[in-house]
Amino acid sequence: MDTVAEALRWLNDPLNWTGRNGVLELTATHLTVTALAVLLGTAVALPLGLWLGHLRAGATVGVVVSNTTRALPTLALLTLLAASGLFGSTATVLACAVFAAPPVLANTVTGIAGVDPAVRDAARGTGLSRWQVLRQVELPLAVPLVAAGLRTAVVQVIATVPLAALVGGRSLGTVVVTGFGLQRYGQVVAGGLLVAGLCLLAELVLALLQRVASPRGLRLRDAARRTTAGRPSRRRRSRSGDGPAVAGVQRLP
Repeated sequence: MDTVAEALRWLNDPLNWTGRNGVLELTATHLTVTALAVLLGTAVALPLGLWLGHLRAGATVGVVVSNTTRALPTLALLTLLAASGLFGSTATVLACAVFAAPPVLANTVTGIAGVDPAVRDAARGTGLSRWQVLRQVELPLAVPLVAAGLRTAVVQVIATVPLAALVGGRSLGTVVVTGFGLQRYGQVVAGGLLVAGLCLLAELVLALLQRVASPRGLRLRDAARRTTAGRPSRRRRSRSGDGPAVAGVQRLP
């Protein structure tokens, strides 16, 4: 409890929020590194996922590659990059880009490959080229899954960027590392709370953006499914209600 109270005091101190190593500036740096890492990872994973998903033959390979890269520990990548002479934000962006690519790749491949073949054939029957089918039919239908992959990548990278402090980078992890160095464990807890809060905020904002980005038809379809799933079936209503159990047969008083 003393550590928690110390963390709250640290968070309530305005001096900890301003200045070069203040929370506000570190948060801005944290988000900048996150954005660069996600953009770099997406620039590689998204086109590759669209291509593999459209071909469908390479979908399994894409998922296997994605799962394999997820097994690479980010801290090990940071250590290797630091050993090669890359420190700070550069090493963090590169390492986190490798960490951001797998969910984008896996969700893109799954979303494109999961489009109903009948819809794809109907689009080709109207005279659309393969590129037009991908751009006008497959990609819009896969938007919810692609957006979910991006959301997962962003939240994971936000939670990983604090490791930048271990290789000379600046982020909210600086608060944690400094707290350990000074043996101020309340500050360590405060840094962890800041990172967790930033992850939750990003999850909420991106969930709203994912809903907005989804085509209106898909939103209406999902809403109809939820409504249908929440209604009792006709057989269940006939058994539990006061109405007739069998059509044409009335209950006796």
